[in-house]
Amino acid sequence: MKFLKLIRYQNLLMLAFMQLLFLYAFLKQQDIPLALSDWQYGLLVLSTVLLAAAGYTINNIYDVATDSINKPNDVVVGKGISETAAFNIYIALNVSGVGIGFLLSNIIHKPTFASLFILIASLLYFYATSLKQIMILGNVVVAALLAVSVLIIGVFDLFPVTTAENQAQMASLFSILTDYALFAFMINFIREIVKDIEDVNGDYNQGMNTLPIAIGVNRAAKIALGFAVIAFILSALYSNTYFMQNKLYIVIFYAFATVLAPLLYFIVKIFSAKSQKDFHHLSTILKLILFFGILSILVIALNIKYNA
Repeated sequence: MKFLKLIRYQNLLMLAFMQLLFLYAFLKQQDIPLALSDWQYGLLVLSTVLLAAAGYTINNIYDVATDSINKPNDVVVGKGISETAAFNIYIALNVSGVGIGFLLSNIIHKPTFASLFILIASLLYFYATSLKQIMILGNVVVAALLAVSVLIIGVFDLFPVTTAENQAQMASLFSILTDYALFAFMINFIREIVKDIEDVNGDYNQGMNTLPIAIGVNRAAKIALGFAVIAFILSALYSNTYFMQNKLYIVIFYAFATVLAPLLYFIVKIFSAKSQKDFHHLSTILKLILFFGILSILVIALNIKYNA
């Protein structure tokens, strides 16, 4: 159980579910060739999950001091798992994830694509050791890495089998993946700011320079509010442009119930948020928006299938 807590298995399950959803609810429903067989795609998911688990592990190692203040019950390293054992786990996870990525890159005859897995592992390491202490930059890196976990699906499953004949269709599908990646980036970026506000006391004691430490909790909350308003407007415009005009009314209802309404709730509640508990609640709301936003790809696929 300590090991599962160390790698934050709930987040890993969500990541794996998201990637499998894009394959079976979206790509498999299209009349297109795919570069990876099911078992090969499973390796892609496994590689992504292993690298994410390594990222959570190294983050937990370097966050012991801050977590002891912010989330004492969540501290694992030093309590059941020694720092040496945690480092060994981190190395094993990284080597396995990059190794599988190297294997997959050669399977699709694109060996240079292995550098993407090395880049992900490197960014996760530098985030834990230094980038997270730099205002905004750490938030951008984490949000971008989640977006990459969506884009990597197109890179490995669509790009290798794109030809002159199917280029337009493949570009359209990759564009949809990009839209979801941007949505994931946007929501997760806001969530990272909210989490920094939630963890401001522990981060301050460790000499970090996160946004709420640099400009104050109230101003940081207003910036999160501003980005949430932008996310709300963009999501509403996207829903109108792609769902309403294509008469996907069930998807419109779903988007309103699971993305737009919760975003509006977030915008209202952050005005009065003061305590660590308040910001933790808002962080959870954003996590749910992210999950159900990604799940919309299944709703869209079903809506199109049964109304075609």
